[in-house]
Amino acid sequence: MQESVSYSREEATPEAKAAWSQSLSLEERMELLCSYTDLILDVTPAIQEKKHAEPIKGSIQVLSRS
Repeated sequence: MQESVSYSREEATPEAKAAWSQSLSLEERMELLCSYTDLILDVTPAIQEKKHAEPIKGSIQVLSRS
């Protein structure tokens, strides 16, 4: 089987994402966690002021452009 990079949403299953994540070393996972945290804080600095997360009432609908 030849390995390749895919950008297909159909191939980006939760199982495929978990397998990719598990293929990373602990150091690589921690670097990603820090990068994601930095990104969130850059985009939404006020998130640091939130003390308790509250669940959203009702359902969530994901919309996408076809």
